[in-house]
Amino acid sequence: MDLIQTLTQQYMKPELPSMKVGDTVRVTLRVKEGNRERNQVFEGTIIARKHGGINESITVRRISYGVGCEKVFPVHSPSIVSVETIRSGKVRRAKLYYLRGRVGKKAKVKELIK
Repeated sequence: MDLIQTLTQQYMKPELPSMKVGDTVRVTLRVKEGNRERNQVFEGTIIARKHGGINESITVRRISYGVGCEKVFPVHSPSIVSVETIRSGKVRRAKLYYLRGRVGKKAKVKELIK
């Protein structure tokens, strides 16, 4: 078991921003098109966090042009440049899959005021 942990430890990112389910985040990822590379931004609400350690992933959902779009990002992937938390959400559950059936103002998560 220690062998697996030592092997995966070198591939994990040392510092992750504090992100919880319900937060609105801006994920910047590196996209390779042919021989060029560029950074692409995906901004939305975290609706799920899964697994742990090197396998940890977040599901981010946004609505663009009236259509819901979800992407699953492995947190420790080398193609992810940065994850910025824009606003904190006030939620009471671990998975926000109920947002899939909502549109407009109903699909918003209240902001957590500290």
